[in-house]
This record gives sequence, structure tokens and C-alpha cells, in this order.
Amino acid sequence: MQQVPQQKAVLVLADGSVHYGKAFGKIGTTTGELCFNTGMTGYQEVFTDPSYYGQVIIMNTVHIGNYGVKDQDIESDSVKVRGIISRNLEEQFSRRLAKGSLDEYLKENKIVAIEGVDTRALTAKVRTEGAMNCIISSEIFDINELKRQLGEVPSMAGLELASVVSTTQTYEMGDPASAIRIAVLDYGVKRHILQCMVDRGAYVRVYPAKTSFEELQQFRPDGYFISNGPGDPEPMDYAVATVQQILKTEKPLFGICLGHQLLALANGIPTFKMHHGHRGLNHPVKNLVTGKCEITTQNHGFGVDPEAVRKADHIEITHVNLNDQSIEGIRVKGKPAFSVQYHPESTPGPHDSRYLFDDFIGMIRSSKN
Repeated sequence: MQQVPQQKAVLVLADGSVHYGKAFGKIGTTTGELCFNTGMTGYQEVFTDPSYYGQVIIMNTVHIGNYGVKDQDIESDSVKVRGIISRNLEEQFSRRLAKGSLDEYLKENKIVAIEGVDTRALTAKVRTEGAMNCIISSEIFDINELKRQLGEVPSMAGLELASVVSTTQTYEMGDPASAIRIAVLDYGVKRHILQCMVDRGAYVRVYPAKTSFEELQQFRPDGYFISNGPGDPEPMDYAVATVQQILKTEKPLFGICLGHQLLALANGIPTFKMHHGHRGLNHPVKNLVTGKCEITTQNHGFGVDPEAVRKADHIEITHVNLNDQSIEGIRVKGKPAFSVQYHPESTPGPHDSRYLFDDFIGMIRSSKN
């Protein structure tokens, strides 16, 4: 049987550079902020992570699709990235448990993608020049028209996206008879974060992003979890106000990624947009409390202001990134509240940091006693 030629695709960056390749996934046009992930595996978990909403992702691994897709690897109910850039798509997958190919999966989820691009060179450009918007198309090849459309794409700075990806209905996980009840504010929570708490005996109730503090209290939670998510934390006044109310209860609070930034903002510590962010499975972080180092999974384009947090008498820095000394963890002095910038659920990635869930559950048990 004669093979059907693969349709071409084009990638245009905000700096005016143009890159050609081949289309896979949906035939169409997509835009978003360009970012890169250095992980060599876990592409399905990455693509379904709500924190990537609004972004076009460069995958640094030379091959993607080589082990197909399966339902157990998803982190949300759909693919959340806006587009994908890769070096080589593998249509034949090796994993017997896979239900289908990555190409079919992206078509089902209506995601535009391009392969045949020098992703290492593209990553080097982003590292040097910083995050920028881009457009991918497999249907429009007029470069001037693509540049016109690209010029209309807003900057990620100032965008409130958490409420867009949040659940619209409250739901529960775990045993309702559990002695540990955790209220989760969903700003783009990953499923494996919830599972890590359930695996430790917690009963969690997940709430939409703009749920009031009064509604959270009706659950009578023993602790509160502030989730990861996409976009700029600074426009999220509603979330900052809720975190401040939670802190007054003196009940344990744990935040991850966006939740870390919101805890900082609730304590008067500003956040900022990073040059190109941290995304991958191999970022070294030092725990300043124990003196131990851990290899972490990360996905964030905003950070906590390091100068402001070091000047804050009521905040203790607990973790730092060993690559650039950025703030990776804090705790509020005198309160059972802490957060980390990275992802201890580590799907995909190493499990060095899962002790943080044990710490949170232990904090809740101590508080109850």
C-alpha cells in the first residue's frame, strides 16, 4: 500500500524566525507561549498537566510516541497544552498496554503539532532569548498572515488561567470515613497529587477555583491543599484572599507550584515572570532543613521574589534550586503552612520528594492531636 505523504507544517516565533516541519495531530493552527521540557519520558502526563494550559511545548527527547498512550497516564480529563513541537514522532509504539498511538490521541483531543524541527536548537534559543509566543499551522502557509495572527496573542504575564482549567463541580476521592479530611482548591490540580494524599489515608474534597472560604469550612477539613495551575498568580486576588483566611484558622496548609506562589502573595511576597521558567524531571533542589538534595520534577514560568522572601521575618526559606538559587520552598513561621515550587508527586519523574506528602499528613495528625 502506498504511504500517504505527511502534510507540511510551519512554526513562526515572535522574534520573526520561521521553522518548517511535518504535521501530526490535528490539521489546523494554534498559538501560545513557547516553552520547553527537558524530560526524556512521560509525554502523556506532561501534555495533560493543566499547568501547561496556554503554552506550546518543545519536547527535548529525540523521539516521542514510542510507547503509545494509555488512560492511566493522564493527569486531567484532556490534553491541556496548546501545541507540541518535536524532533521525531514514532507512529509504531512498543508498549502492549497502550490503547493507541500518540498521533491518534492528539487528533482525538484536537491538538496541533509539528515534528521534524531541531528542538535542541529551538530550546537553546528560548534559553538565550527567553519565553516568547509562537504559532504553528498546518493549514496556513502565508508567513505574513501567521505573523499577523501571532501579534494578537496576549502575553502570559497578567493572564489569569487557573479558573479556566479548574473543575466546575465539587468532587471527592478516598474513604469518606477517613479521620483525615483535606479541602483542595483546584487551580489546575494533577490527579496524581490527589492520589498521593489518598494513598496516605486522606479523604479529599476538590473545589472549583473561586469557591468561598465559607463553603470550604462546611466540609470541616483538617487541612487545606492549594494546587498547581497555569498562568500568572498576581491577578488571582480571589485566591490570595482565600489563602489568607485559611492561614487564620491555624490548620495545616500545603501548596504546590502555583499554590506556593499564592502562599507567598498571601504573606506579602511578590512573584515575577521568569526568563524561561523551569520544566523537566532533573532539577536539583536542596532541602535547607535537612541538608539533603533531591532531584525534582518542575513546571513553572513564574517564581517567588528571592530578595523579598529573604527580607521577610515571618517566612523561612526551606528549599532552593541548586542551578540558579531560586526559591523552591517556604514555610510560614509560627503557623502550620508550607509550600514548594516543584512537583513532589513527580509524574513523570523521580520520587525523591514524595516525603512532603508524608510531612503534610503528619502535620495534620499532630494538629488533630
